[in-house]
Amino acid sequence: METQVKLSQSRTDLIRTRMIQYLLLGIFMIATVAFNTISAQTQTTTTTEITVKGKVSDETGPLPGVNIVLKGSKTGVITDENGAFTFPKLLSSGDVLVFSFLGYEKQEIKIDASTTFINLTLTTDLVEIMGAPNSDTPYKSKR
Repeated sequence: METQVKLSQSRTDLIRTRMIQYLLLGIFMIATVAFNTISAQTQTTTTTEITVKGKVSDETGPLPGVNIVLKGSKTGVITDENGAFTFPKLLSSGDVLVFSFLGYEKQEIKIDASTTFINLTLTTDLVEIMGAPNSDTPYKSKR
C-alpha cells in the first residue's frame, strides 16, 4: 500500500508542478503584452486635402470650356458658361493644375496649403493653322 500512496503522491506533485509552470507561463505572457510599449506607424507629414474652386477668364470676360487637368493624371474638369469650376478630386499641397484652351497659353498652377480659390486670366497665344500647300507649281498627274 505504501507504494500506491507514493505513486499517487508523485502524480499529484507532477500535476501541481505542471499547473505552476502553466500559471507562470500565463502570467509571463500577460505581463509581456500588458507592459510592452505599443509601437505603431505614424504619419510624419500631415497632408491636408483641399477642395479647389475657381474662375477662368481672359481680358474680355469669363471663358467657358477651359480644360483643367491634374498634372500626371487623367482627372480633370472644364469650366462652365460663367468660367467657373470646382475640381472633382481633393488636392494636396504640391499638386499642379494645368489650364489649357485653344488660342490661349497653357498655364500651370501649383497648389499650396492656402489655395482654395483660383482666379486666373489666360493670355492669348498665336495659333498657326496650316494652310494650303504651295500652289505655285502646276499639278502633275502620275499616269
